Amino acid sequence: MNLRIGHGYDIHQVSDDPARHLVLGGVYFEGHPGLIGHSDADVVAHAVIDALLGAAGLGDIGQQFPDTDDRFSGADSLVLLEQAVALVLEARYKAVNVDCTVVADTPKLAPRRAEMADRLSGVVGAPVSVKGRTTEGVGALGRGEAIVCMAVALIEGEAHR
Repeated sequence: MNLRIGHGYDIHQVSDDPARHLVLGGVYFEGHPGLIGHSDADVVAHAVIDALLGAAGLGDIGQQFPDTDDRFSGADSLVLLEQAVALVLEARYKAVNVDCTVVADTPKLAPRRAEMADRLSGVVGAPVSVKGRTTEGVGALGRGEAIVCMAVALIEGEAHR
């Protein structure tokens, strides 16, 4: 068995556009400002994509789904995650598990954490855990200017890259 680990990271600024919706881990958070991005700006899904692609040696989200490509404008990040999982499977790997840490003071993730984990796990085809951490009001994240997510993915397969 060939095990590989990948790390993903994403950050998006909070938008002042009322038409943008906040989506984290495929879950819509009503009443919170959305994030700026070419797609739906789901930082959790994006970090998971990067972790999986990195583990499989398939580059990163920007290489596979460039923000210069109009096909991805406004894209649902769970659809992009599905496509990333397909690329990983095509490379003869599959996810074992993914662990995510979201850094933001708002919204509070605890009430929706299980829903996020279920949505992501369903797409990844393996357990995905989601944890929330606050900044205690420190820096740009503490001022609510952005949201960050970090993810670590473990994959297994027969491929040798």
